[in-house]
Amino acid sequence: MSYAIILPEMGEGVIEGTLTRWLVQQGDTIEAFDPLAEVETDKVTTEITSEVGGKVLELCVLEGTTVPVETVLAYIDANVEGIEPEPALTHNQEASDNGRSSRSEDGRRTEPYRGRVSPVVGRIAAEHEINLDLVAGTGLHGRITKRDILAYLEEQTGRGAGAIVESKSAVTSVRAEPSSASEHPADGGGDLLPLSTMRRAIAEHMVRSKQTSPHVTTVFEFDFAAVVEHRAAHKAQFKQEGARLTYTVYIVAAVVAALKAHPLANSTWTEAGILRKRAINIGLATAIEDGLIVPVIKGADGLNLLGLARTINDLAERARNKQLRPDEVQGGTFSITNHGTSGSLLATPIINQPQAGILGIGKIEKRVKVINDAIGIRPLAYASFTFDHRILDGATADAFMSDIKDRIENWR
Repeated sequence: MSYAIILPEMGEGVIEGTLTRWLVQQGDTIEAFDPLAEVETDKVTTEITSEVGGKVLELCVLEGTTVPVETVLAYIDANVEGIEPEPALTHNQEASDNGRSSRSEDGRRTEPYRGRVSPVVGRIAAEHEINLDLVAGTGLHGRITKRDILAYLEEQTGRGAGAIVESKSAVTSVRAEPSSASEHPADGGGDLLPLSTMRRAIAEHMVRSKQTSPHVTTVFEFDFAAVVEHRAAHKAQFKQEGARLTYTVYIVAAVVAALKAHPLANSTWTEAGILRKRAINIGLATAIEDGLIVPVIKGADGLNLLGLARTINDLAERARNKQLRPDEVQGGTFSITNHGTSGSLLATPIINQPQAGILGIGKIEKRVKVINDAIGIRPLAYASFTFDHRILDGATADAFMSDIKDRIENWR
């Protein structure tokens, strides 16, 4: 029997994904829960698996294609008792059926638009003051896609989608055509690297963050001598418990305690006022092969050192293997980037909106330090705190950093 593999809903607000790579071919025989494809959203890259084993009958979506959730990706000849076949309309068929019931003959919507839109579509509509009731959606159940709203803009302004994107560079994902070397004789030409969904999302997020909040950075120096001593005494014990005790674990624990004492650093700016978050969810910036991702430790204030170690190890490992779920990169209230792992000494990280700040930790290395009028060699690192000056002032930010510093340097 034919079993349909659909693109599942992968988290709140995630309503479409780009199929970046098929991991099987038509005619392959697979087992239940084998990975079929890699799908990339603006949040995460993840694998789509099959709930049944059987033969791959058809691959319905081309690599590089962005489709809404519930789109049929493939059909499997399941040959499994108890599994009901799942015939499904294709994306275009369902969009057409829905369009007939909600639009007039000229394509205009005949009732208010109540469907969901992606963040990109929402931003385009807001920036260009577009009434979504006037946009004909071709997505699943009449949903308005990026292509739909760009087509509407082109129709209204008389400009091509490329011109619209040029004026609103952080809005859409229209691809640029590579130019020939002869068009730019002075620079000798070059190679145009296509932008992945993740790279576009990172670029858009970073630009929007700098445009949204006034960034200010304060820098402290942390002495990790006490942490080094504690880690040496407990590393083997943690290993027996199945966890690696890294310096990042201590940093997260110190930040969590400081956020409890300084809740303003765990807040969000709104036009109605500053919203102090009850939950402490720590985002950890993690470098992966083709970009950067920020998995979130949910309820970090409820975990001890061992619990933090296990959670951090798990999230980092699955992030590098592209096994995170979309909900695992959402809901962060404060972020940390340990850029020192690559040798960096000092950085001024960009705030992960809509959070109040982000902590950057440089390389921990032995340096000469004057202690009580004597020269000593200590494991030191520069720590930078970039904060939203609408929420935090310099004195408040420094008090928060002093708290983290004190906890790191007097670890027991």
